[in-house]
Formats: sequence, C-alpha cells, structure tokens
Amino acid sequence: PQLPHGHMPLPSFWKVVEDSLQQSGAQLRAFCQAFETVTPSPGTQPLTPAEERKVLSLVSKHGPDKLYQVTSNISGSKDLDLTLLRGQIVALLQSADTKGNTSRWLVDAGGTVSTVGSLSLPW
Repeated sequence: PQLPHGHMPLPSFWKVVEDSLQQSGAQLRAFCQAFETVTPSPGTQPLTPAEERKVLSLVSKHGPDKLYQVTSNISGSKDLDLTLLRGQIVALLQSADTKGNTSRWLVDAGGTVSTVGSLSLPW
C-alpha cells in the first residue's frame, strides 16, 4: 500500500509534517486557553466545626505536611477502600497499601484508616 505522501520528495514531506505539527500545536494551545477560561479552578471549601476538629486531630497525630484535601469525590473500589468527598481532609500515612502496592495509598480520614487509589490525592 502506498502512503498518502509517499510520492513527495523528502524535503516537501518534512515541510508538510512541520506545518501539521505547528497547526496541531496552535489548536492545542487554543484548547488549553479555552479550557482554563471556562473551567474555574476548584476553590477551597469552608470546614464545618466537626471537620475542623477532625483536621486538628490529623495535624496533631501526623503533622501538617501529611495532610491533603480531596479534589473530587472518590468511591471506594474495593471492600476496604474509603469513600471520600471532595474537600475532605485526609492524612497520607504511606504511599503504598499494607501489601506494598504503590497504586494504592494508606490514609487516615480522621479516625478511619484505609486505602484509596494513589491518583485520588494530589502528590
């Protein structure tokens, strides 16, 4: 089978490739700019008094450098997984589950220690 640009001299072929890449790059930049304009970044959500006490407990147990705020709702995919809500604060205990699986992390959600998928938290 003949490729669509197989008949072209090599310099002309590379020019077509370069032009296509520049056009695609311009489209990607325009898309990214539109996406950033249309999609607001998630703001911080105020904590209820109960959540505030939970956060203070997590800070005293694990330190502030271990705390993460969940950026989207997470439904536990396995039996012992946590289900977390957007805005919830958790402490990262280790970046692997109890069996050493690094695609799952061990977290403390303020009294409940269990696993979540590693992509659930910003790193």
